[in-house]
Amino acid sequence: MSQGPGGRSGRTGVVLPRDLDAARVLPFARRAEELGFDELWVVEDLGFRGGVAQAAAVLASTSRLRVGIGVLPAGARNVAFTAMEVATLAQLFPGRLDVGLGHGMPAWMRSVGQWPAGPLALLEEQFLALASLLRGEVADTTTSPGPVHLDSVRLDPSAVPDDVPPLLAGVRGPRSLALAGRVADGTVLAEPTTPEYVRAALDRAGADRPHRVVAYNAAAVHPDESVALAAARTGLEWIGEPDWAPHLEPLPFAAELAALRRDCGTREEFARRLPEEWVRRLAVTGTPGAARERLAGLFAAGVTSAVLIPVGADPEEALEHLAAVL
Repeated sequence: MSQGPGGRSGRTGVVLPRDLDAARVLPFARRAEELGFDELWVVEDLGFRGGVAQAAAVLASTSRLRVGIGVLPAGARNVAFTAMEVATLAQLFPGRLDVGLGHGMPAWMRSVGQWPAGPLALLEEQFLALASLLRGEVADTTTSPGPVHLDSVRLDPSAVPDDVPPLLAGVRGPRSLALAGRVADGTVLAEPTTPEYVRAALDRAGADRPHRVVAYNAAAVHPDESVALAAARTGLEWIGEPDWAPHLEPLPFAAELAALRRDCGTREEFARRLPEEWVRRLAVTGTPGAARERLAGLFAAGVTSAVLIPVGADPEEALEHLAAVL
């Protein structure tokens, strides 16, 4: 548990790299637990590994680590079968699971024919139905047909978990954040997550009950600041693309960053030309002390789980350096 200003604290987690060699996946997770990380988050990116399968393997291979799935794309799954998978994990590993559900990347979803006509309506109905099923209730949408179709569906009492895991919305647009505030237990914010973005997201969510914030950030920590900053740049190559605009809008240099991306022919050139001060703001990076200060700012802004994405040529080596923030 990391401590923020004024006694405010949060949990510190790490992302399981999506392209890590299969033989290194479980050793990476076990080492994250040994080093003292509170959480490990698995990703479900098209063409890589499935979120539920990764979560099950990591939970079974560790004893304390909390495991988050970030995130399952709503359009790719029938909500009743999602409920079965989530309930199974929650029963087998009570109190150690967080589940993120989101729209999915539009380009990926369209490439497999699963981008819905109404993504907001689908996500909201899936959240409501999933929560209802996990509580052991009957879910029926036949009287008000929408994008989710359930005809008196329920989990068998033997399959209903005693400890229903938090359901978090992996979203970033204003209307999607408002949806998260209405129906989700929290929000998963993709990288880069700055304190300004956290405050804007919480304001747009407008939740009237406790609302968790899971914040991803590219992270590189090293006793030599220049080494850390150079590594962090590789984790920022994508942030100039249009889908990342909501993350950057609250920042005073958002327009300058967009202009820089237009001026650069490639993502690699863009990352190389980012001013050092921007790199410090857009990643958790620098010396261990600087990185801890960055985490403290995120916790003070409302983050409950700061999740670090290891960057660099060797994920295991990066993990060892990241542990210095704990």
